[in-house]
Amino acid sequence: MAVLQYREALRQAMVEEMERDDRVFLMGEEVAEYNGAYKVSQGMLDQFGPKRIIDTPISENGFAGIGIGAAMVGLRPIVEFMTFSFSYVAFDQLVNNAANMRYMSGGQFSVPIVFRGNCGIAGSLGATHSHRPEALYAHIPGLTVVMPSTPADAKGLLKAAIRSDDPVIFIEHENLLGDKGEVPDDKDFVVPIGKADVKRPGNDVTLITYSRMLKVTLAAAEKLAEDGIDAEVIDLRSIRPLDLDTLVASVTKTHRAVIIEEDWPYCGVGAGISDRIMQVAFDELDAPIRRVTAKDTPIPYTRVLEAATLPDVAKIVAQVRDVLYR
Repeated sequence: MAVLQYREALRQAMVEEMERDDRVFLMGEEVAEYNGAYKVSQGMLDQFGPKRIIDTPISENGFAGIGIGAAMVGLRPIVEFMTFSFSYVAFDQLVNNAANMRYMSGGQFSVPIVFRGNCGIAGSLGATHSHRPEALYAHIPGLTVVMPSTPADAKGLLKAAIRSDDPVIFIEHENLLGDKGEVPDDKDFVVPIGKADVKRPGNDVTLITYSRMLKVTLAAAEKLAEDGIDAEVIDLRSIRPLDLDTLVASVTKTHRAVIIEEDWPYCGVGAGISDRIMQVAFDELDAPIRRVTAKDTPIPYTRVLEAATLPDVAKIVAQVRDVLYR
């Protein structure tokens, strides 16, 4: 084990996979000469050279398409978006080409590509740089969507994504990049995509979350414990595919659920999760499933208003008390 920052764990995953497989390469804005806008690819140009660490123009639609074409002819690209808010410029490439190519070609082409970069409400970046795109991409058949919360999961899931033969949307929260945690040194360490993780066992209520909201949810669980409420916290890790079995097993035990997400409420990830739980475990529920989300508004620039839009410990505690009728 080694203690690494989240960004260092991402870098370690990419380096190990590039050493293991010479078909893997990284491309994106400022990934080479500048060592990555958030220093995730620091030192990789020196190690692998400009043919495998490739700076691109500011043209997301263009370099996303180049990456998809490279994947179709046998390479395994990692395409970095400086922020996933910019991926919307390449939406046609991701949704119409990457997601559909295997299906529309009758299996003649696969698209083993990873689109990765940061997202989230990260601190006075304004509405156009604060998107949480997971619900948009999870809506699309053919795309895998992964959002790790810890350095260890960041490494293990990114390695799994690079090895996948299907396109993976790999979303890193900007406010997690400096977080530290123990990360296995094992070059074969891989976290399976589609498997949630019970971060805190409990018996009274199931708290379902992912990405940055895991930290807030764990803090809320500790606050609830002071009042004798034993909350189980589940980190989804993978948004699509969804580990419904783990969620249903937990709800069957606790009979109550609250879903916490940083995204907007309307048509959000939590809405889809709530529906799927209700379809198979309605009779196990002793209260309606509740959700804690960002406010349904463009994200303000000022920090005070921005903070007011976000889920926090108090909002989570209030919803838990609601489902427990306390």
